[in-house]
Amino acid sequence: MRCVAALHAAAQRDARKGPAMPLYTYKAIDAEGKAVLGRADAVNVFDLEQRLARMGLDLVTGAPSAQKSRLIAGARVKRQDLINFCFHLEQLASAGVPIVEGLVDLRDSVESLRFREVVAGLIETIEGGKNLSGALADYPEVFSKVFVSLVRSGEQTGKLSEVLKSLSESLKWEDELAAQTKKLMLYPLFVGGIVILVTFFLMIYLVPQMTGFIRNMGQEIPLQTRILMHVSAFFVDYWWAIIAAPFVAWFGVKAAARANPAVAFAVDDLKLRIPLLGPILRKIILSRFASSFAMMYGSGITVLDTIRSSEEIVGNRPLENALRTAGQQIAEGKNLTAAFTDVGLFPPLVIRMLRIGENTGALDRALLNVSYFYNREVRESIGKVQAMIEPAMTLVLGAILGWVMLSVLGPVYDTISKMKF
Repeated sequence: MRCVAALHAAAQRDARKGPAMPLYTYKAIDAEGKAVLGRADAVNVFDLEQRLARMGLDLVTGAPSAQKSRLIAGARVKRQDLINFCFHLEQLASAGVPIVEGLVDLRDSVESLRFREVVAGLIETIEGGKNLSGALADYPEVFSKVFVSLVRSGEQTGKLSEVLKSLSESLKWEDELAAQTKKLMLYPLFVGGIVILVTFFLMIYLVPQMTGFIRNMGQEIPLQTRILMHVSAFFVDYWWAIIAAPFVAWFGVKAAARANPAVAFAVDDLKLRIPLLGPILRKIILSRFASSFAMMYGSGITVLDTIRSSEEIVGNRPLENALRTAGQQIAEGKNLTAAFTDVGLFPPLVIRMLRIGENTGALDRALLNVSYFYNREVRESIGKVQAMIEPAMTLVLGAILGWVMLSVLGPVYDTISKMKF
């Protein structure tokens, strides 16, 4: 098993260094004559044989693997797996159990095939002489730079169990925040989808039938009814364009943002300015920043390194640029509070807590307070927005129905009122 894990780790490291190689399924024999089955990346069968020989295995048969195995190797690791990883190692580190033994136990109990391969690679890398942070750094697609930096700091200061506990709590908070954000987005999409379906039904099916009846009455058609007829005709003729337009716009903006940094910056800036949702997004980002900053600073990482690592946490280019500018000013001699004040993107609460933290020497505690306040405000804001969505959508749907009824029934009422009995 250890040889198989080592081969997986070596294959994954080679894959990251160059172009993707074919994935082979092999059968080999170890030094004791036992059969070993596994998978490995290799250029060809000869290369596979050499790789196995370095692991003390003799190749019996080898052939390109099925695409399914490749998909497993490229699968994403869930946040829940990382939470379990941190919690498991934190408990064992606190009890004095060696890291490798803890990883072996975790590898045998984890359900995710992808994460099991990652843990097996970590075991082999650590047994090869690297420490835990060095092994984690070999998997940047799983463990972020902040994660690796915190673990490295914990190793250097002898507080690895405390760091792992902080990482576990931080990941739990991020998981809860992601669930709240998803809840905030899904409900408006659901209600908005119902409104759109009702609108399509009215414009494509109901209104054309009613307008045909109005034309046959032979009277002058009111302005609002003519507008409704034109809108209905547009829906009937170009329904496919109306459906496709949001998707084309979405993917077009994403493609433009990937190709042009200025567009990406403008899109991220626009996200912060969207009514109702923009302030919530800003609070989420600032809460994440404050929590991560406090955790890194409390682990012994310098302010400049903490700011540099925080740039990838915020996930918003204007705020990343503000952090980069603040870091440059601090490197030139400014204090932390003055640098964050000068960039002009951080609200008074953050500035005030930074000043208190600097004056009292408890910067990490001050920033944890910032994270707590913003986290509470995010929950309250999400609740308020969700409470506003249903009546707002009801008003929109009522306005559409009222317009249709006024435009269709108005001429009918005028005709009836002019009839002589």
